[in-house]
Amino acid sequence: MSTEHHLDCSKVHYAWDRDLAPLLVVDSGDIIEFETRDSSDHYYTRDSSHEDVARKGPLKGHPLTGPVEVRDAAPGDTLVVEILGVQPRAGFGWTAIRPGKGLLPPEQFPNHFLQLWELGPRGLARMLQRTDIAVPVEPFPGIIGTALAAPGAHSTIPPRENGGNMDLKHLTRGTQVLLPVWVPGAMLSIGDAHAAQGDGEVCVTAIEMSASIRVRVTLQHGRALREPCIRIPGPLCSQTGRGPWFGTTAHGPDLHECARRAVRYLIDHLVDERGLSREEAYVLCSVCADLKITQIVDAPNWSVAAFLPESVFV
Repeated sequence: MSTEHHLDCSKVHYAWDRDLAPLLVVDSGDIIEFETRDSSDHYYTRDSSHEDVARKGPLKGHPLTGPVEVRDAAPGDTLVVEILGVQPRAGFGWTAIRPGKGLLPPEQFPNHFLQLWELGPRGLARMLQRTDIAVPVEPFPGIIGTALAAPGAHSTIPPRENGGNMDLKHLTRGTQVLLPVWVPGAMLSIGDAHAAQGDGEVCVTAIEMSASIRVRVTLQHGRALREPCIRIPGPLCSQTGRGPWFGTTAHGPDLHECARRAVRYLIDHLVDERGLSREEAYVLCSVCADLKITQIVDAPNWSVAAFLPESVFV
């Protein structure tokens, strides 16, 4: 019979380090509720402004809750983490533009910008300054991972073979994340919850929030993975997949540049057709537009599309 555990966010860590002492030891099959801080480490509030983005220093690392040791986990095993639920711990979220930190270059977005969102009771996130946009809340942990095999402290910013900052928006309730175990005990940590995000997270932040995340952990002994895998119980876009979408495309020999152009075209569309400011449009692309590689075989040009669900306009 499984045991349920609770781990609050009074103590967090800011780097992957296999030598961190576990805050909790659990058995395979147990359920854990992680309280997590938002990626700003509770820096932003409902009263924050654009100037607060400029005043905030560089990210020293995401605040992660954990690590949690899973008894009998050994290198060469797989840790299956089933997402049982993700709930906001505050009634608001935020998205920030920091010049030079997103997909688009700083000369196109030279100003710091903060978008605050109301996370309402009907499962919708609404821009505080607008009444015509409502983004479905589909919360998930942006970071979930085991400890790395390499010694020392490693940044939480890039995703790695342990999982980490995958920013995979499909890690919602019911999804299973299969993580390689690199060290004894696995040493699971979770953080950086998002209320909503588009595939690409193009302005560098989603709808960031503090959260309560319930998971079940199960060991698969002797199943060695090289990198994480996921199993999703249903459609990839359960809240937005039934309505209309608008997409832009770009073509060329550089996928990164194609992604930039597709997003720029989508921003232009949102400004011209929907009356958003350029900053609002960039933010909206980050929290609900999906980048897709539509072909990568017709040399010398590859194709990228940026799709936005038009159901977010109310």
